[in-house]
Amino acid sequence: MSDARTPAQIEADIKRRRDQLAETLDEIGVRVHPKTIVGDAKAKVASSVDHTLGRAYVGANRVVSDLRGQLVREDGAPRIERIVPVALVAVGLVGLLVVSSRRRAD
Repeated sequence: MSDARTPAQIEADIKRRRDQLAETLDEIGVRVHPKTIVGDAKAKVASSVDHTLGRAYVGANRVVSDLRGQLVREDGAPRIERIVPVALVAVGLVGLLVVSSRRRAD
């Protein structure tokens, strides 16, 4: 099969392909530019941190809600029978830490 295009059509095709190639090269230049690479890396890190912080927030919120459910009744009244043992354990742990730190200081 022979190409039945006129010289003007061939020249127009060559110009169009040159323009496309120039556009592609410009796009590659932007993609491999150090500022673009650093910007993309920063965006990925920020996204990862946001995702991790979001998961941590949800987890912490769940723990606080579970703890609140254990220490407070549905009507909002405190469950003294559960709060007192938790408070005693906390005071005991603080006391042990104080005694331990005094022994190390001596």
